[in-house]
Amino acid sequence: MKIPTQIINQLKENFSVDVSAFELSHTQIVPVSVRLNPLKPACGFGFDKQVPWTSNAYYLPERPIFTNDPLFHAGCYYVQEASSMFVEQAFTQTVDASKPLIVLDACAAPGGKSTLLASLLNEESLLVSNEVISTRVPVLTHNMAKWGSINSMITNNDPQDFSRLPNFFDVMVVDAPCSGSGLFRKQDDAIEHWSEENVNHCSLRQQRILTDLLPALKQDGILIYSTCSYSVEENENMCDYLCEKFSLEPIKLKTSPEWGITETQSEKHKTFGYRFFPHLTQGEGFFLACFKKITAEENTVNRNQHKLFTKISADEDAAVKKFINAYNLDFVKFYDDICGFHKGSTYAVNKITSALKIKKLPLHIGQLKGKDFIPHPYLAYQNRINNGVTKVDIDASVALQYLRKQPFLLPDATKGFALLTYKDFNLGWFKNLGNRINNYYPAEWRILKEIF
Repeated sequence: MKIPTQIINQLKENFSVDVSAFELSHTQIVPVSVRLNPLKPACGFGFDKQVPWTSNAYYLPERPIFTNDPLFHAGCYYVQEASSMFVEQAFTQTVDASKPLIVLDACAAPGGKSTLLASLLNEESLLVSNEVISTRVPVLTHNMAKWGSINSMITNNDPQDFSRLPNFFDVMVVDAPCSGSGLFRKQDDAIEHWSEENVNHCSLRQQRILTDLLPALKQDGILIYSTCSYSVEENENMCDYLCEKFSLEPIKLKTSPEWGITETQSEKHKTFGYRFFPHLTQGEGFFLACFKKITAEENTVNRNQHKLFTKISADEDAAVKKFINAYNLDFVKFYDDICGFHKGSTYAVNKITSALKIKKLPLHIGQLKGKDFIPHPYLAYQNRINNGVTKVDIDASVALQYLRKQPFLLPDATKGFALLTYKDFNLGWFKNLGNRINNYYPAEWRILKEIF
């Protein structure tokens, strides 16, 4: 692997990086790490050691075939690059997560940081996971649905759309699109696509994203900015840009020397940044910086709210409560779906729904069609399901048949809707009609290939 000379020279000059060790690390095997879901912590593979800056996260001794593990499809864990999990430190050191918070993950797909944030927030809080690229929304939706948290929703908006919500968010996480040099050893084509021109292009795009988003951050709100780039133009220089354009105060984080994280300061405003180099940390190239917003924006937005919600009927309410624990939940009709969210987040959900393009609400429950209630696929992953709902536990071979939408047999299953489980973790719905079984696992989620 030939790392571009421009990157090597910049790292050597600005951060005194040991070039030989840095280059050698890019010839070594990429570490594999997973983060367990605190709602259902399980993994079908053995752990090596814990990721030190993150709770519930572990390195694996080698990369297994995750597709063949039903627990992966049940949302019991998320496969995430270890360096990027440092967002947990940034969040927990700057925010009181015991309070109800409204949090934006502005560039959320495929969902690593969003699943992490959802696990750090309480049920009364609300996480908005936004993805501007429509083609990336389905994978984000799938991953967030599997995670099963009741405190998150998904939007598909350009950053400038958030001007409709001035002074609204307590925390913003902006993992900005970047030139990707920190992923050189993880993505084979990353070097081919890297150029100084692309670095400059990305830095301008990052400026636009941040400029559009920051008016929506509250006074005293926290901005967590990150990239997977080594370039100063996208990292420390961007921090200086933020301090010049906005009333932001840089925040210094605590790190442990054993973690191998490099603390940096920007040239003009001496903002604190945290760099991950693969020869010093067990992870890929990553940069993160934190800021507190000092002043509020002038609220000049006058927008007529449009209502997408309608009330559910008495029959729908009764059907819903047969399936889920309704404690502290509000229910609405969102298009054809009966949906819900924690009463503590009702105001925020309504406000966001009136301003943004919604792809997923916190809880999709299902539809009442005639006398039949059809549970939503997302509902299968929730921990709010009533104990009275029928469950059928199966082995790995039947689980993979179900996940591939292949025919399978359940000789002793009772008629009607039920949950298919593996090691007592929910995989999805099926309906036993007596003479056949209907598989309600979404076709777009199915495993497409036999993998050995």
